[in-house]
This record gives sequence, C-alpha cells and structure tokens, in this order.
Amino acid sequence: MDVLPEAMVQNILSYMNNAKDVAICNSVSKRWKELTPFIRKLYFPRNSFDNINIAGEIHPDTIIFNLISTIICLEELVVYCPFSVNGLTKWLSITNRSLRHLELRMDSLSDKGNALESPSKLDCLDSIPSLESLKLWGVLMNQSPKWVGFEKLTVLEIVGARLKDEALSDAIRACPNLTNLSLLGCDGVRSVSFDLEQLVHCRLDFYGMGNCSLYLKSPKIQELEVQGCSWIQVNQTNCLKTLSISNNAGRVYRVDFGKLPSLEFLSIRGVQWCWDAVSTILGCATEVKQLIMKIEFTGDFDTLQPFPEIDLVEFFNGHRSLQRFEMHGAMFAALCQKNSLRRVDSRFAIPSLEEVVITVRSPLNAEQKMNTLESLLKYGKNLKRMAIRILQMKNSHNSADDFFEEICRFRYMNRKIVSIE
Repeated sequence: MDVLPEAMVQNILSYMNNAKDVAICNSVSKRWKELTPFIRKLYFPRNSFDNINIAGEIHPDTIIFNLISTIICLEELVVYCPFSVNGLTKWLSITNRSLRHLELRMDSLSDKGNALESPSKLDCLDSIPSLESLKLWGVLMNQSPKWVGFEKLTVLEIVGARLKDEALSDAIRACPNLTNLSLLGCDGVRSVSFDLEQLVHCRLDFYGMGNCSLYLKSPKIQELEVQGCSWIQVNQTNCLKTLSISNNAGRVYRVDFGKLPSLEFLSIRGVQWCWDAVSTILGCATEVKQLIMKIEFTGDFDTLQPFPEIDLVEFFNGHRSLQRFEMHGAMFAALCQKNSLRRVDSRFAIPSLEEVVITVRSPLNAEQKMNTLESLLKYGKNLKRMAIRILQMKNSHNSADDFFEEICRFRYMNRKIVSIE
C-alpha cells in the first residue's frame, strides 16, 4: 500500500470500524497512524478486553478514550464492552459535536449499583444534542432520564429493558421527531401514551402478563407491530400499511383504529381475543391484501370459547382485495359451520385471492370442512396456491384417518394448486 495515493489509503482505512483493527493499524506505520484519525465509525465488541493484560492502572475506559480521542470526526460509536459512567461522560465530551449514531450495551439490569448512580448512564446521553439514532441494550429506567431533548433524534431502539410508565413516557417525550421507534423485550410497562407527529415505523414488544394498554397518536404511521397489549387505541391511521398485533401471555380486549383505508398487511395472533376486538379489526381492514389470523379462542373472560359462525360470502365480500389469507384452525372452523355456506351461489366470486394457507387441527365437522375447501377453490377465480397444514390432529376414532384420506383425494384432484404440509 506504500505506492498508493494517500487519498486512496485513507478511503480504504475508512471502511474499518473494529477498534482492535484500528489499534493494530496505528502500529503498522507512521503513515497509517496519520490516516486512521479520518475513520468515521468505531466498534468495541463485547470481548474487546478479554484477552488483554492491562498493566498498571490503565482502565478499559481510558483505552477507549485514548482511541476515540485520536478520531477527528467520529460519527458512529458502538460499545458492547463494559464501561463506567465516568468513562462514558469523557467519551461523549469529545465527540458531542460530530456524533450522529450511538449504540451502547448498558448492562444496567445485571448491575444493581447502576440504580444508585447519579448521574446515570442515561443522563449522560443528554450531552449529544446532535444525535440522530440511539440504540440501547439492557436498560434500567425506573426514573425519568434527565434529557432536555433530542430534537434531531429520528431513530430510537431499546432492547431488553425494565421500564416504569412515567419514565418511558418522559423519555419518548424528549424525542419529539422520532420516525422509527422500537421497544423490544421491555418489562414493567402497564400503560403508555405516545404522541409523535413524525413517527412512521413502530415496534413494541412488552413482557409480562399481557395486560398493557397503549394509546398512540401518529398521523404518519405506516408500520405498527405490537406484542403484549390488551387495550390498543391508535388515532389517525390513514397512512397505516402494515399492522401486526399479538398477545401470547394475556387476552386482547379492545382495539380501536378507526378506518384503515391504506392497510395492506394485517396479522393478528394470540391465545385469546375477545370477539368484539376480532370483528372490529376485521371490519376496519376492508382493503387488506394479506391477512394472517392465528387466534386460538375467543371469550371475554377466563372461559375459552370457539369462534362464532362466520358467513363465508359475507367475509370475502367484505375483503375483496384480499390476495393472501393464512388462517389457523379456529378461523377455518368458523367458516365451516352449518350455515356458513348458505349464501353461496353462482354469482359469488372471490376476485383477488391468489394464495390461502389453512391449518386444520380437528377432523370434526369433516364434511363441512371439505365443502369449504372446495368452495374456496371453485370461487377463487385467481387462486394459484392452497396449502393445507395438518397440525396435531388427534382422534381415537377412524374419523381422523377418513378425513385425512379425503384431504389427500382433494389434493390429488387439484394437485396443481393444492399441497399438504
């Protein structure tokens, strides 16, 4: 590389980001050492100091500070190795004008001493007003962070956290211009309310009993994924295109979205949903193109109840844009009740459906189920694929074997479209 122009060497070295590699390059030659300060990103892995014998009183915080201080204009900093509040304060003091992207493994959940620190690691972040994206791992937020505000912050991601409602609300309020918000694996949240005018993408994953309530006001929201909430209210959803709601620990009581004219993808999952919540969200999503329903039971309280009867004609007439439909056993059983096909006639058509994936878990009501499968195939004018998933079908009688034989015969007669998984 000695024969290469200085600008080209500088460009090559700028692609390095691992702190250990940068330190090695500083030792190669004087020329390289003079060019490494022009890199824009530094990454300290979790094991950065595992195999290093640190002599004397040199602390890892000091080593990190010494390397960061050689960078002229550091724009992105990722630190996964352990660090202290004092170390973080020093790093940020020399990068606060240039730093745009920051990712930290806080380790606050495992270190009980962090709860008593003042200022805390979270408080130190307020010294970087120019920050555009912030990602934090292992966060303990029992008290509101002392943030004046991040006016330029557009991306906030918190992974693995223990949060208090008021502290979380205050933290989000300090980031008024977020476009991307991700709260993943967060525990302790009971009720949250966000008012974010610029928010476009939002992922919320709350641990616990599944009884969290959410209120969201974001007129530009296009993608929303929620896990662990039982009450959900989202205002101004005209731009919403992708919606996923799941609750694996509790039951979903209520969803309030208003009309969803732009919604293209809808996924609703969970063990138990109140039927009012199911019918409400289906009634709002009349223009949906992809629909995934994996709900086991309905019922308002502890009693688990099957889906009520659903009229097949009414359902597909209400979702004429539906192109891909994946339904679990409960929804399929509801479409296969005695009167579900009573309104099917020669004028009926399912105009847009191209793919349907059906999970079958019981041989009960086998004749009606076969009639429904045949109807989907007959009236789905553009149907290209039908996948039938046989899942945990248990029955001590011959009915399960007979039903499976009927499905196999159905598949053989329509093998270009139908498959068994």
